[in-house]
Amino acid sequence: MKRKKHHDTSVLSSNLIRRPIRRWFPVFLLPTLVCFCIGFLWPFVQGIYLSFCNFNTPKDATWVGFGNYVKAFKDAGFIHAFKNTALFAIVSIVLINVLAFTIAYALTQKMRGANLFRTVFFMPNLIGGVVLGYIWSMIFDAILKHYSTYLTANATYGFWGLVILVAWQQIGYMMIIYIAGLQAVPEDMLEAAKIDGASKSQTLFRVVIPNVMPSITICMFLTLTNSFKLFDQNLALTGGAPSVMMNGGKVNMTELLALNIYSTYNINKNWHGAAQAKAVVFFILVASLAIAQLSATRKKEVQA
Repeated sequence: MKRKKHHDTSVLSSNLIRRPIRRWFPVFLLPTLVCFCIGFLWPFVQGIYLSFCNFNTPKDATWVGFGNYVKAFKDAGFIHAFKNTALFAIVSIVLINVLAFTIAYALTQKMRGANLFRTVFFMPNLIGGVVLGYIWSMIFDAILKHYSTYLTANATYGFWGLVILVAWQQIGYMMIIYIAGLQAVPEDMLEAAKIDGASKSQTLFRVVIPNVMPSITICMFLTLTNSFKLFDQNLALTGGAPSVMMNGGKVNMTELLALNIYSTYNINKNWHGAAQAKAVVFFILVASLAIAQLSATRKKEVQA
């Protein structure tokens, strides 16, 4: 007797689906590629070129070589903004991630009203940075009024005010990512830890946190890049004030890197090239730190 040939229908359907995708994917990819080149790649390449030029508009650019980079690093305001941003990033990364993880861990412990609390904590992330800056500036000034001072009168007040604002805005967003990671921790591992007599702290540090490392990687990446790229909140809350004279130049004490680049460009047309050079240095710095952070934290992730 002849055996009937049985065809795997899943293989056939898979081939039928993939064949037209392989044939026509360039048609669907092309619009995205064109938009990427026009909206990002060409401006990025042109920006690198303009960092070596003096210009008012890109059409009247004149080549000056590395003069803009020398000018940028001689700017006392840029060096201070760099130190200020580094300190702000360290404080923000630790504060936001610790509080976001703590809240997420508490809200995954089968407590009543957990969904309501998640919504409340996430809501600040929906408010624009400029609006938050003006709202919190009024709040801080109302509090500091009792001490006969105001937010932009002291660099320390401005720095910590910015930290509080950004933490209040971003903790809820990071909390959602941590909750997703905590809910993905295998139940059998938690049960095994409980059977073995592990305490809650041992379970947290030896079972939960290692399994949540992918979420920690994402949240640290987001808080790192957001801290360095912070602009609108800085502009609206303090505008870089107060200002002092330092090394023969004006330095805005609460100014971060993104705001410093913006302010440099608006000085006059002779500083446009220096502002563009600062932007290139800024990109290299943020990209390098982000790649290093991703590489370091991914090594600690638990492999499935």
